[in-house]
Amino acid sequence: MDFELVLRNLLKGFEDRKIRYAVMGGFALGALGAPRATMDLDFLVHKDDLQSLHDLMTRLGYYRRFHTENVSQYQNSKAGWGSVDFLHAFRSISINMLDRASEHPLLEGAFKVRILQPEDLIGLKVQAMANDSSRKSKEMADIEALIQVHASALDWKKIEEYYDLFNLGKELKETKKRLGYAK
Repeated sequence: MDFELVLRNLLKGFEDRKIRYAVMGGFALGALGAPRATMDLDFLVHKDDLQSLHDLMTRLGYYRRFHTENVSQYQNSKAGWGSVDFLHAFRSISINMLDRASEHPLLEGAFKVRILQPEDLIGLKVQAMANDSSRKSKEMADIEALIQVHASALDWKKIEEYYDLFNLGKELKETKKRLGYAK
């Protein structure tokens, strides 16, 4: 995927259509100082903006290959355009994540893009682990990387709420202890 090409077009479309979004996933990790390889872009998008989003994506040559109440996945067959996934924000917890997102420079300042807060990325990683145990090692690696980069500034209470929401409070205690952040 040509991230610069895709981001330039998506961000202009988001702005023109007033689509409420935030970057999440591997690309967001890199922007927050915890880089890892990624092949696609992942966004959280407000549910009220889904029709505008779909119009934008189809205008850019994407087709929707999967859609549920919770997610939409778009694919483009043109070289460099790749795959873009959207998580739909319709519950108060995810809408609040969008509200807390902040702008960060990307690609050496070529763009300013809204990115979820580290605590909220961790929360989504916890949800992914809870929903699919086969993802645990990948999600834990991302969580630990975010903790190591942002530990002193993290809202640990917010992170505990996410873990508790999925009955994984013990997992957080073990992670904090392993990383040297246990009280």
